[in-house]
Amino acid sequence: MRGFTAVLEAPRSEGAPVLLLLHGTGGDEQSLLPLGRALAGDAGLLAPRGPVTEGDGVPRFFTRIPTGEPGPYPFTFDDAEIADRGRELAEAARERLAEEGLADRPLIAVGFSNGANMATVLPLLEPELLRAVVAFAPMPVMTAPPEASLATLGAWLGTGRHDPIATPEGVEAVARTLADRGAACAVARYEGGHEVTREAADAAAGWLGTLRAATADPGKPLP
Repeated sequence: MRGFTAVLEAPRSEGAPVLLLLHGTGGDEQSLLPLGRALAGDAGLLAPRGPVTEGDGVPRFFTRIPTGEPGPYPFTFDDAEIADRGRELAEAARERLAEEGLADRPLIAVGFSNGANMATVLPLLEPELLRAVVAFAPMPVMTAPPEASLATLGAWLGTGRHDPIATPEGVEAVARTLADRGAACAVARYEGGHEVTREAADAAAGWLGTLRAATADPGKPLP
């Protein structure tokens, strides 16, 4: 991927999707590979490292700006920078998939934390890029999310019941942003904090399996 350090594993069956794996703050291109295999064992995996570095080289997909205020997450964001980073990621993913002969495979963004935020922003910036989004612990990061037509997008959003950062209210706000633009959204809460638990991964895998069945049969509604 131009501009990104990335890992690509080819799909293991005909017609299987490619999962675009987007790690959280401090992760890298290896972090979500086990999760990707748990979600869809036959899928291709495209896992980039976030191009932004924070502090002592901590990778992220876009910058966060300290507010200096107390609270569990004392940061804000810049809409324009998020949009630029998202479009760069979309272009790089398209190019890499085309190079590997995978441009016709459905692309599903799977993200955790900062990666989940990018995963939920991507369809607003590039409505034709993704078939679906699976986001663990996302939060609203754009003050003015772009308008987009997302009638063909499925989205599963999950959060831990005790997550102090990606609160249930914040996840619901992200879901409303997508649903208001036509996406079919499912929101799940699971026991835990700011993490991906086995319960969460199993729930997301079940939803993803239903989505793939619906995609294979145009007569079925999205989950």
